[in-house]
Amino acid sequence: MRARLIAVLTIPLAALLVVLGVAYARSLSHAGHQDLYLDRLADANLFVATARQAFAAGDPQLVDRELDRYRDVYGIEAAVLDNSGGIWATNGLRVDDLAAPRQRVVDAALSGRSDSTLDEMSPWSAGELLVAEPVFDSGDLLGAVVTSSSSRQLAEQHRRQLIVVLLGGVAAVAACVLLASRLAHWVLRPVRMVDAAMTEIWHGHVGARIAGASGPPELRRVVTAFNGMSEKVEQLIYKQQEFVSNASHELRNPLNALLLRIEDLHFSLGDDAGSEIEHVREEGRRLARILDALLMLARDQAAAGAAPAELGALVRGRLDAWQPVARETGVAVVLDVRGEVWCEVDDIVVESALDAVVDNALKFAPAGSAVDVRVEPAGDHARVTVRDRGPGLDPEEIEHVADRFWRSPRHQNVRGAGLGLAIATEFLGSCGGRLEVAAADGGGLAVTLWVPREAPGA
Repeated sequence: MRARLIAVLTIPLAALLVVLGVAYARSLSHAGHQDLYLDRLADANLFVATARQAFAAGDPQLVDRELDRYRDVYGIEAAVLDNSGGIWATNGLRVDDLAAPRQRVVDAALSGRSDSTLDEMSPWSAGELLVAEPVFDSGDLLGAVVTSSSSRQLAEQHRRQLIVVLLGGVAAVAACVLLASRLAHWVLRPVRMVDAAMTEIWHGHVGARIAGASGPPELRRVVTAFNGMSEKVEQLIYKQQEFVSNASHELRNPLNALLLRIEDLHFSLGDDAGSEIEHVREEGRRLARILDALLMLARDQAAAGAAPAELGALVRGRLDAWQPVARETGVAVVLDVRGEVWCEVDDIVVESALDAVVDNALKFAPAGSAVDVRVEPAGDHARVTVRDRGPGLDPEEIEHVADRFWRSPRHQNVRGAGLGLAIATEFLGSCGGRLEVAAADGGGLAVTLWVPREAPGA
């Protein structure tokens, strides 16, 4: 953005400097040629007076001496022509083989008009300036005076002036770029500070603030508003974490009391109900771990309990816990484990995500159908696919299926709050995994849990 701003500021100014520089250089060149022409015109008029006397006396040597001295002093060739165009006196100038533009100047003078090749000369290139003046005596045309001088020195002078103008333009453009760079830095400094603070917040540092903002007043107001917004967001997050922490604590107390009563119940019932009591006890412990996982997600912390786990056994254990629900709804849960798949994950995170997906599948699977669960390796991830044969979703609905509290209009009468797949997505994201939802062939949904084989950062 800084480069674009500098370009916007400097390119029009550079173009303006180029136009002005070219115009100034052309003006200098034109002025130089005009001065040269006026100087040669003055010389030609001096020779006109001398040539008139020479024509009157019929002696060309009167003007020959002046022409020779003129050439010796200034190095400029000149000639006096009679009214027929013949050379009457010269210091070396030849006019019998002139090119068309130069011959036009001589013919104009012999017809009684002053003329020159000034208009034929280019601004910065060397050429010959031919000036011709008619010689009159009492209204009679006697002949013409013609001078021819090189503009090489003048062209060299013009080129040096052009170089100076170019160097000045380059210096001006460099100064403009420097000024534009400083201006862009001043204007964009608040934007960079906002970007840096937003990046910090994105990485979890919600306490990021912007101090000592400079720049235009409009952007300083943006910085002030950003700091106020960040303060508000931090307060909301803190209140949320405080609420989740208090809720977890309040739920843990009755849960611990429930586990104690289960232990008392175990002693009361004896060994006959030991297996069922152990299942209940394990579910209570698992509920405690879920509370810890929810607290971890609310605080936006990474999974801290990552350890090697065999994914097939983990999935089988959770599906066993869901069998009573499946039998009650008349749905068969079929597991297909394709080899041992070891992952380094927090088992409670994966179990909680799987529970949300299986619960969703059992809710929508019709009685007498099956929910297929397949576990298989997939490169650096493991894949757990849960496929039901329920009504499924339209493609545009699948895009929103992981949104919190979203429910299809067709399923408003089915129990649930629209949080299951959203929670599963967040659980998997906390350990470096992801959730994919797609329409299954033959109807229903295929929900895939991608679980990393190694813990993030390992």
